[in-house]
Amino acid sequence: MIDIKQEKNSDHHKILISQMEQRRDKIKAGGGKKKIEKQHAQNKLTARERINYLMDVDHEFYELGSFAADKMYEEYGGCPAAGVIIGIGTVSGQKVMIVANDATVKAGAWFPMTCKKNLRAQEIAMENRLPVIYLVDSAGVFLPLQDEIFPDKEHFGRIFRNNARMSAMGIPQISAIMGSCVAGGAYLPIMSDESIIVRGTGSIFLAGPYLVKAAIGEEVDKETLGGAVTQSNISGVTDYIAENDQDCLDKIRSILDTSGYLYNTYLKRSESLPPIIPADELLRHFPDTNTTPYDSYNILYSIIDQDSWTEYKMGYGKTILCGYAKIDGWHVGVVMNNRAVVKTEKGEMQFGGVIYSDSADKATRFIMNCNQKKIPIVFLQDVTGFMVGSRSEQGGIIKDGAKMVNVVANSTVPKITVIMGNSNGAGNYAMCGKAYDPRFIYAWPSAQIAVMGGEQAAKVLHQIESGKEELTDEESKERLDKIRKSYQEQTTPYYAAARLWVDEIIDPRRTRDYISMSLEVAQFAEIKQFNPGVIQT
Repeated sequence: MIDIKQEKNSDHHKILISQMEQRRDKIKAGGGKKKIEKQHAQNKLTARERINYLMDVDHEFYELGSFAADKMYEEYGGCPAAGVIIGIGTVSGQKVMIVANDATVKAGAWFPMTCKKNLRAQEIAMENRLPVIYLVDSAGVFLPLQDEIFPDKEHFGRIFRNNARMSAMGIPQISAIMGSCVAGGAYLPIMSDESIIVRGTGSIFLAGPYLVKAAIGEEVDKETLGGAVTQSNISGVTDYIAENDQDCLDKIRSILDTSGYLYNTYLKRSESLPPIIPADELLRHFPDTNTTPYDSYNILYSIIDQDSWTEYKMGYGKTILCGYAKIDGWHVGVVMNNRAVVKTEKGEMQFGGVIYSDSADKATRFIMNCNQKKIPIVFLQDVTGFMVGSRSEQGGIIKDGAKMVNVVANSTVPKITVIMGNSNGAGNYAMCGKAYDPRFIYAWPSAQIAVMGGEQAAKVLHQIESGKEELTDEESKERLDKIRKSYQEQTTPYYAAARLWVDEIIDPRRTRDYISMSLEVAQFAEIKQFNPGVIQT
């Protein structure tokens, strides 16, 4: 028998997924058809073509930050994907981080979000000990915005600091100079372990011909100043010369292929079993509105391996589900908001998605157990925040919430976060939001990320504003609608992804795949000793 509500849920999410893919396809076009044709006319592959050529056959490239800078810098014509493509792929049998400048977008110039995205790629590589491949093709800093990219701690200079730190950590870095590489950016490939330059199209120098003439009066052409022959055979700056893009990428594969086994593994994996509920069924069980209660187990059982769930404190703190499971064979702890309305053993009703004192207490202890056992934690977020009101305050909700925030902050095992629906207020923090250093953080198209729910926030803002003046009912409604629309635009997953508050917006049906990939790359980093500090009991 057809369940009309489930069909409606499924249709709603399929529309959201379709809209997401359409937006992503537009971004993947980069600077557009003419810029791509110009790239080809120079005998150069585009950034995405380079990545496709480099990847092992039959292995997926997991792009991250594809929506970075979405709807930003529109006064400058926009900057699709922030002008750089990053992601995790398999090259010569090894998982690697790939960073590729997109020269079709403003000649690969660095915008503030370009810098932030590059730093995020390096952060992932450092946390997970991933080799990094840089495919360099950039005109340098976007000068109109140089003050937002040049001097601060998390600006351009941090990239070279990370190059040095990764080298000290023994993380391999390979750079390919496949186009322009100028000014301070010239340090990146040379601070890598090995560098390759493409004859005729690649160039690297601290100052280009125009700046050299302006600074010291010398007239010199680009190739003589910093072309392949100059920088490989005369200066010794680069290590290899490639004849074209394909030859360059083949050399990268060869270099990686000669590497030994790099690291030990620290995470446990067993045989993978499919979930009880097929991934396609997930969309039927997740509601089409973020206020509707639902059975969270139906979502959980579409992500974890069948018969692998061992629930922790099942009858206590029921608004958070905690338990041990396997995801594609990987052994994990799961902390998941329960969106069903539940009844405690005392007969009290509790709202789904809300963190109460008992659920915070339970989650705190479970997270500590995972750290004790060195088990990675998967956070599945659909949280509207901590419970409010005099009864909660008198029951010590702040203290219990602080305990949970404490152990999440001090947790040393790999943490993977998926924002499915709501991600509001301190609930975002307690469930390992961006500020708590998850190794990876993903969002579904249905995600809403904000300090509080849109409706509540709009009403609060409206009350503050309307208290300053007399309004008619019609004026009041008009203002409320305007506030609501503005606030809701800032809560979308696209707004978050544009600013890299999440690593990627993903199809909910592929949640299991992304978690598995994340754990596969997280397995190489040694887990430090857990120390929670002072916890007020």
